[in-house]
Amino acid sequence: MTTQASTILLFRNTMRINDGHLEGFRDAIARAVAFAEQHGPQLMVETFVDEERMLAHSFQLYRNSEAVRIHWKLADPYIQEVMKHCRVERFEVFGEPDADVAAGVRSALGEQCELTFSPRIAGFVRFA
Repeated sequence: MTTQASTILLFRNTMRINDGHLEGFRDAIARAVAFAEQHGPQLMVETFVDEERMLAHSFQLYRNSEAVRIHWKLADPYIQEVMKHCRVERFEVFGEPDADVAAGVRSALGEQCELTFSPRIAGFVRFA
């Protein structure tokens, strides 16, 4: 996909893992990602943990804003379980979600963390 008008969205969620919650966080993330792999609309989900700093970074790639809405409807119980073990420290949206999704992200995060939106300039996706 190389067009300027791409609807692709990439979310990067940086989470601070609560003290004493690393194993619970790992378990909740594993369940959430397994569910997303089987039922979710994401094209890609990858989560990484920096144990020394107690930070986790989750990347989710969506085809478009509608896929994000589907994800929210399906995954809420899994998201709530993960959030018992961490707090969002920073949330980055790469691409241009529609107004509904942008408002939904703002509403869900409130003032709890830094939120940024970065419009796409160019790119492509190549999955084997």
